[in-house]
Amino acid sequence: MAQTSINIRMDEDLKKQFDAFCSDIGMSMSTAFCVFAKTAVRERRIPFEISAEKDPFYSAANMTRLKKSIAEMEATGGTVHEVELDD
Repeated sequence: MAQTSINIRMDEDLKKQFDAFCSDIGMSMSTAFCVFAKTAVRERRIPFEISAEKDPFYSAANMTRLKKSIAEMEATGGTVHEVELDD
């Protein structure tokens, strides 16, 4: 399959944040955009909900708290528990 390049303009800070996010999940920005494009074409829609509401899970305060909890778990060898959710 022939490859082509595209240019995307975005805020420099957003680019840095997106690059860091992609790195955290083990993929490049190019791969992330390809995943988005393939899913959009296959499903014939934007493959996620677009909303003005912010997800509090991803707030800076919660991310800081989660990173601290992970560090504590790694430092102390904490116990991991399975959680079963009711359907």
